[in-house]
Amino acid sequence: MVTLIRRSSILLLISAFTLIRPSLGETLQGRVVGITDGDTITLLDASNMQWKIRLLGIDAPESKQEFGRKSKEALSSVVFNRQVSVEYNKKDRYGRTVGKIIVDGIDANLEQVKFGMAWHFKKYQKEQSLEDRAIYTQAESQARKDKRGLWQNADPMPPWIWRKNH
Repeated sequence: MVTLIRRSSILLLISAFTLIRPSLGETLQGRVVGITDGDTITLLDASNMQWKIRLLGIDAPESKQEFGRKSKEALSSVVFNRQVSVEYNKKDRYGRTVGKIIVDGIDANLEQVKFGMAWHFKKYQKEQSLEDRAIYTQAESQARKDKRGLWQNADPMPPWIWRKNH
């Protein structure tokens, strides 16, 4: 009976951990051939298939929004024409693969937040690991404190509000 209770407890803990820490189950590799904006790229894989990638955990200013062009340029400086890995586990409603881009061991999504070129997108943070949630939250707080990028403005308009108004 004690063994059965232990097994049940262990299974329950494993299940809970799986729910709390989402898995970025698949990895895609290729060269970044296009930058749509500060949170979307086009990747060309080894079989010459193009993938539209939406960066997980962030939301960058829209192209016509203040800092939109600068956000795109910042992302481009990190990933354009570079070989990257994309850790992903879903597609969004527009058919884009949503994932974390790694270039030379650096999390490009996080770099956008550190540069002050994107918000940590709290609406979808449950899709991130607990560790990434904490790191992205801290990076945004530091960028705000240091008035980097879009945080130079006292009250920058988040892209989800801008989209709603336009």
